[in-house]
Amino acid sequence: MKAVYYGHSCVELQVGGTTILFDPFISPNPKAAHIDIGQLKPDYILLSHGHEDHVADVAAIQQGSKAKVLAVVETAAWVGRQNVPQEDIIAFNFGGTIQTDFGTVKMVYALHTNGTPDGQYGGQPAGYVLQTGGKKIYFAGDTALTLEMKLLEPLGLDWAFLPIGGHYTMDVDDAVTASRFINCTDIVGIHYNTFPPITIDKEAAKGKFAAAGRTLHLPDIGEALEL
Repeated sequence: MKAVYYGHSCVELQVGGTTILFDPFISPNPKAAHIDIGQLKPDYILLSHGHEDHVADVAAIQQGSKAKVLAVVETAAWVGRQNVPQEDIIAFNFGGTIQTDFGTVKMVYALHTNGTPDGQYGGQPAGYVLQTGGKKIYFAGDTALTLEMKLLEPLGLDWAFLPIGGHYTMDVDDAVTASRFINCTDIVGIHYNTFPPITIDKEAAKGKFAAAGRTLHLPDIGEALEL
């Protein structure tokens, strides 16, 4: 299994012959200018919520790939207003588990806000737990530190993608605490260094995770990571 980081919170998972893309925000991000979204052909697109910095490229990528788009009901309704065919949209809600050809996707709690780019209510933000390729992977999306994360500890997570930039989400210190709550030692940082309010010191962040007995992975944009 391989993960490719495309900047901000956009991550691609490659599992066997299936590709899953989270929160596609690439073309508006100057730091990801070398990424050609026309080359991305995911089978599934998972949206944590409807903010522009998580959905900017969903319509273009979906139309080029015919991917299935998974999202909470109200954000999924926005997707349907972007000329994405209804048969390619899977709307579900918290506690729901979707069976796919790569494994399962369960929607879990996130603490954030949610509106869509057209100014509509986007429902609640979400995180996801994937069971695929013999591993359990948590994509937290945009979230603050929350006690509900402790509910994930018994799952035995192998990897977690956690926001670390602060200001709009958890910062590094809270993400270290979150890694303890979920009892996961391999963490991939997301939602950082895209713009000034969420700029971090990468080496200092890695040091804080190391001091807690965890490893913080911060791949460059376009870099692949073996999971």
